[in-house]
Amino acid sequence: MSRPLPPLAALHAFEAAARHEGFQRAGEELHVSAGAIGHHVKQLEAWLGIVLFQRMPRGVVLTSAGQRYAASLGPILNQLADVSEQARRQGDDKVVTVTATSSLVSRWLMPRLGRLRDRYPQIELRVLASMHPVDLARDGVDVAIRLGPGRYPGLKVDLLMEEWFSAVCSPGFRANAASLRQPADLLRYPLLHDEPEVHLPGEIDWTRWLHSCGVHYSGNSGNSGARFSHTYLCLDAAASGQGVAIAASPLIGDDLRSGRLVRVFEHAVRGPHCYYLLRSPQAETRPLVHAFCEWLIAEARADQETVWPTVESA
Repeated sequence: MSRPLPPLAALHAFEAAARHEGFQRAGEELHVSAGAIGHHVKQLEAWLGIVLFQRMPRGVVLTSAGQRYAASLGPILNQLADVSEQARRQGDDKVVTVTATSSLVSRWLMPRLGRLRDRYPQIELRVLASMHPVDLARDGVDVAIRLGPGRYPGLKVDLLMEEWFSAVCSPGFRANAASLRQPADLLRYPLLHDEPEVHLPGEIDWTRWLHSCGVHYSGNSGNSGARFSHTYLCLDAAASGQGVAIAASPLIGDDLRSGRLVRVFEHAVRGPHCYYLLRSPQAETRPLVHAFCEWLIAEARADQETVWPTVESA
């Protein structure tokens, strides 16, 4: 006999709302509105015949019944995600899914995919450009490349790349900047800014980079350059001669080698974080995932042969 089950979408919405203790953050996680989360929760409450959340003037609070239901539901959904992922993998073993920030995908990973096809033509790569924290099993992701401190409990972690920040511009811009002889001179030129896709403590910006050169910069002095939502956009602007940008070595290495960008000065600042390669122990057992990770590590090590001057971190 068939068993009556509540609607899965409503369960998913309720579990996220219970975990985040609110509808707004649950909606952000599931990429729907807070109103949609509320609608699903009401649907589940009607199906169960109980109140799961107490609606308050400012937000919602789990009822005692809601707390008990959420505590029981979490492990069930995790188990469902695990068995579903195992089934999906069995039917689609050639697909390897990787996630990284859009700038790293655009500036580092994509230019190397031809070499991946030559080495492992059997791998069908699925690339997700995302800056959000990822639950590898729940989101169907095999490999994640993340910028951070390196603490990722329960996952297999390898250091992939360090960050060294340099000031860069187009060759034409540099040739026309005759008075650009020392870092303090940068304040007379347009400084391009990007808004980091992942906000981490101590990230290197123009203020920190110039401070490491002994130059005071408040963000308001000098010429005001454009601001961009992603680093790759900022670097495209620099390559088209619109000003000077600062960016980390993984994102500019290929452009420096090709001559699309040039370093304004030899000075480079080591960033406080590194790129790490993450995967679950289960994903690591898949031969193609293991091969893809070994290929990524080899590509990153080849890049590290570029010598970045060692200076004190800002």
